[in-house]
Amino acid sequence: MISHALLQKLYLEDKKSVSVIAREFNCSENKINYWLKKYLIPKRSISDAVYLQNNPKGDPFIIKKPITPEEWFLYGMGVGLYWGEGNKMNNHAVRLGNTDPDLLKKFLEFLHTFFNVEPTRLKFGLQIFNDIDPILAKKFWCAKLNLESKQFQKVIVSKSLHKKGTYRKKSKYGVLTIYFSNTKLRDIIVGAIEELREKVPM
Repeated sequence: MISHALLQKLYLEDKKSVSVIAREFNCSENKINYWLKKYLIPKRSISDAVYLQNNPKGDPFIIKKPITPEEWFLYGMGVGLYWGEGNKMNNHAVRLGNTDPDLLKKFLEFLHTFFNVEPTRLKFGLQIFNDIDPILAKKFWCAKLNLESKQFQKVIVSKSLHKKGTYRKKSKYGVLTIYFSNTKLRDIIVGAIEELREKVPM
């Protein structure tokens, strides 16, 4: 028999899975589930269980609340950028793409300041037209955002439509997309967007 206090500590505080606890006590997972139900200890959702499995050392980021007016401005800017430019349909990662290095630099600052996400932990996707030199484009983005070439995924090359004018100038070095695979952070940012949406008069 497992005591309520011990099972609560192992499952809720230590974040151990049912299978791990079962192995420690040399019993079946059904028995652990039985005691969880008996002690009214709520089971984790499948998504929470997968998240813990992928992050055994705990959350890969630390949440910092904005305090100063400057921090609130940056926080609002970061949330606003993701609202307008981020891929909100992806449920498992933070993804934001743009052609403007200054815009992307601000979003990187937002991730680092409030969630302690170092740029070295990020992946980047680059999409260019076939009349753009991929080597020069990667060098441009590496220099502008202080990135390393190894952080880039395979460059996606699209057929040029020979567009001219403003858009052509903006896409001179392609579209860079920031990737950070973390369901929890994605949900936090999308949740902040929903809070903001409720406050914006329609």
